[in-house]
Amino acid sequence: MRETFGPEYVRPAQIECPDCSCCSRDLCVRGRSSLRRCEGHTSDEAQRTVHGCPCSAETTKDTAAWRLAAVRVVRMAREQRLPEHAEALLTALVEVRPPGGEPLPNVVVQQFAALKSRRLAEHVDGVPAASELGRLYLRARHDTWTATDVQVVDVDVKARTAKVECPAWKHGLVTVLLDQLLGESGLELDGLSGQWVTVDANLEARTEDLVLVGFRRTTPTVPQWMRIGADGDE
Repeated sequence: MRETFGPEYVRPAQIECPDCSCCSRDLCVRGRSSLRRCEGHTSDEAQRTVHGCPCSAETTKDTAAWRLAAVRVVRMAREQRLPEHAEALLTALVEVRPPGGEPLPNVVVQQFAALKSRRLAEHVDGVPAASELGRLYLRARHDTWTATDVQVVDVDVKARTAKVECPAWKHGLVTVLLDQLLGESGLELDGLSGQWVTVDANLEARTEDLVLVGFRRTTPTVPQWMRIGADGDE
């Protein structure tokens, strides 16, 4: 009898992610660069399993979710400050953590809950503490923000990110969300690479803490020595 069907297809086993226990390596690669995170790139039945994967979480630096959260927190610090009592509590959670097992005084329980809902505070081993985003908020409050020109040098449409060069910053290239850049500046995707834009930046920040906000169109100021001979009249 002639077999009418080919060999049974067996899907190749996927390589497990070395950084989590819930996803494949390829899924986490996609999740890190996507605002949909890992759960947005898998089947409906698998979403519960990968929900909260640390590889794409906003608590993990350099993920797309972290970049979006950082922009949100910086805007909050600059434009919509926390009430003074909430900011004081957040500062206290950074400087002095309550001993393990000691509850917060009743008067600040609700304040802590409000900070936690904004993801500025968290429990670490059962102890109230400022989260990384909370610490970023406080740094943004005290950082000096400067308008500076940056140039788009690379656009990754698939990852929805862009690399910009910031001459005024000692560490050079910065990765930003492509949708933030386009939405704030009003520029089009076509011809974006090579464009100059003005941003507000905390130029004294450490490498992982630099945040660019307020993208807007600009014409860079060209130094006099670079203009010599360019127009044929000098």
